Amino acid sequence: MMFLLMHVLMSVYEQVQNVMETYLVGGAVRDRLLGLSVKERDWVVVGTEPSDLIARGFRPVGREFPVFLHPQTGEEHALARTERKVGRGYHGFTFHASPDVTLEQDLQRRDLTINALAEDAAGRVIDPFGGGEDLEARILRHVSNAFREDPVRILRLARFAARFTQLGFTIAPETLELCREMVTAGEVDALVPERVWQELARALMEPTPSAFVRVLRGCSALQQLFPELDRLFGVPQRADFHPEVDTGAHALLALDLSVQLSDQLPVRFAVLLHDLGKGTTPATELPRHRGHEERGVPLVEAICARLRVPSACRELAKLVARHHLKCHRALELRPTTVVALLEALDTFRRPQRLPSFLAACEADARGRTGFEHRDYPQARYLTEAYQAAAAVPIQPLLDQGLQGPQIAQALRRERIAAVARLRRQWQQP
Repeated sequence: MMFLLMHVLMSVYEQVQNVMETYLVGGAVRDRLLGLSVKERDWVVVGTEPSDLIARGFRPVGREFPVFLHPQTGEEHALARTERKVGRGYHGFTFHASPDVTLEQDLQRRDLTINALAEDAAGRVIDPFGGGEDLEARILRHVSNAFREDPVRILRLARFAARFTQLGFTIAPETLELCREMVTAGEVDALVPERVWQELARALMEPTPSAFVRVLRGCSALQQLFPELDRLFGVPQRADFHPEVDTGAHALLALDLSVQLSDQLPVRFAVLLHDLGKGTTPATELPRHRGHEERGVPLVEAICARLRVPSACRELAKLVARHHLKCHRALELRPTTVVALLEALDTFRRPQRLPSFLAACEADARGRTGFEHRDYPQARYLTEAYQAAAAVPIQPLLDQGLQGPQIAQALRRERIAAVARLRRQWQQP
């Protein structure tokens, strides 16, 4: 009897010692304090073990550390944990999760102070590292020196800059200096292509994607990760066409302009890489860049291969690099050349590709100092040219008894004639 009583008392004692507490953490708390809409919520669970969560119906999904999905909401709940650096790169960590890990210890391992915030069940904000003050001051600052242990945090810092620059956020000088030290130490070399692409893709979909590039360049990571892009900065262009002169500056102006024109990742990626060929122009030819379109295509291919970029982004980026000047000169092109351009874009089989191509080219044309609000009639003209060419019926050609290559040749002639008629309409006063 005494043994049973002691067992019950010990069990009660353990439950009191390890009371499970759940806290809303990270971006959901940050965005609520900023007055932004909360898109997803993450939780940290303190004072319990995996077996307890599983008994409550949570489903384990974490491979590297304990993460569980709530049985009703499906939201992620992670056990409070600490981490220790044991090797290079962002894979070189060991994690410790147990009931004795505190909320503050869990928050301390996070990247930025504005992400090291928590909220309890009563709605009280827990802020052990000054994230609230940094939110008010609009500063992106690392939580602790442990920031240097994970090179992905450089990419995340740059991505948060792309998200929050429009709200007036800047990076703390000591945080940027820490990133420089990490690059010098070779930590960036340990990043795997999939993670670099993931962070780049997310950054391109933020309100100010140019900030992502600027941050990486500011800590010398751009040269390591995207040397083809970094090479553009300091390369001059003709001031009559590009008042901003610097080719890298133009790329960033065009990139931010693309946000106004398209919400498609392939478009923004294509705009970012469209002028890579200018980085290889011989110094004796500057500030002109003859042939930069074709020179740029292998460079686009190199980046895409290195980062294992999805095919939709890769193909559009190559097409924009190769053909953007033809798009700019669309109103001057002969009908034969217009149809050849539409064929090169494969628009007759993939009509959805044309709007994406035109949006990228328009971003290039308007992404210049003083040109931001210029009209771009080339997009309308090429859209109408495609519509006229695509509307050519094939049945009359079949009725003539044409076969195989004869049909293709005749169809092309008719499409050229349709574009010629459209061109005359556009040339009428």
